[in-house]
Amino acid sequence: MSISPGELRLSVLDQSPVSAGSTSADSLQRSISLARHVDALGYHRFWMSEHHAMETLACTAPEVMLARIGAETRRIRIGSGGIMLPHYTAFKVAECFRMLHALYPGRVDLGIGRAPGGGPVEALALKRDRTTQQHDDFPDQVSELLAFLGHDFPVGHPFARIQVSPNMPGSPDVWMLGSSMWSASSAAEFGLPYAFAHFFSPVNTRAAIEAYKRGFMMSALRDEPEAMVAVGVICADTQEEAEYLSTSVRLLQRRIRQGDRRPIASPEESIRELKLFGETSLQASQAAEEGEWPRYFVGTPERVKEELGQMATALKITEVVVNTIVWDHAARLRSYDLLAEAFTLTSVSPDRRILSTAAF
Repeated sequence: MSISPGELRLSVLDQSPVSAGSTSADSLQRSISLARHVDALGYHRFWMSEHHAMETLACTAPEVMLARIGAETRRIRIGSGGIMLPHYTAFKVAECFRMLHALYPGRVDLGIGRAPGGGPVEALALKRDRTTQQHDDFPDQVSELLAFLGHDFPVGHPFARIQVSPNMPGSPDVWMLGSSMWSASSAAEFGLPYAFAHFFSPVNTRAAIEAYKRGFMMSALRDEPEAMVAVGVICADTQEEAEYLSTSVRLLQRRIRQGDRRPIASPEESIRELKLFGETSLQASQAAEEGEWPRYFVGTPERVKEELGQMATALKITEVVVNTIVWDHAARLRSYDLLAEAFTLTSVSPDRRILSTAAF
């Protein structure tokens, strides 16, 4: 199976990264700017992540941002990448995403995950009952969520009489998110489409996708498996510029490993700090990673297109979700421009593109 550029869908995962020298509020405005931009460029989905109490990433409530972004865009699918289900009741999540579905029918994805989206203290603060240890009942939560969304509780179940409003035809499309073999198995058992967070944990990417496809059980939501991977991408007009921009995310990854969650540093600051640790080149950084492919694909659009195509062919997938973190917002928009051109995405309504980012 060989994937040509025209056959590969490109989507976007936005984490609302906070750049040094700006505020979290600025980052949320940049997320809106990015959503408008990639909608016009022809990207397929725009997903927002959920993180808590982090200086680095601003979006704590993707459902709130999606309500705004749906109104700011025309055609792109909008969704969560993802909702961290253990923090919530399945009923409340179903209500929130049925609201979004009512506002933007046929455009809403509900990506769910089991990770906390923060540290242990933040997870404790999010708990309603702190007198007992939190029970891991994620599979039960997923079953309940799907039953609420599909009006599918068995006769006699106490929740069978609950009507999740707004009640209208159709439903958000539910995706299982993860970065482990456990999530692959869970997605297969529930018959859900699966998105693997390769940019977060690149070690088990091929094994997880293949295990998911082998174990997939047909459901009311899918007749056959559907998988995609989320990868980091930085494109620029030259390889040198792309590698220069990538220093910010390379330093971010190093800082996070050390428990340092400061905002995204500029390339100049990142280069100075990386030199202190002997990480002077992209090649040295990638050589230290485990996994078949790097977390971040960095380079000219032609090079990134070739590498993403090879990965998609190897995994037998037809969609890739792109996560781009750089210090400068204009450079981030430019990276998505170059990638769209390389993959010949169909641009729509060019007048809606963001013509100036000076305000941000």
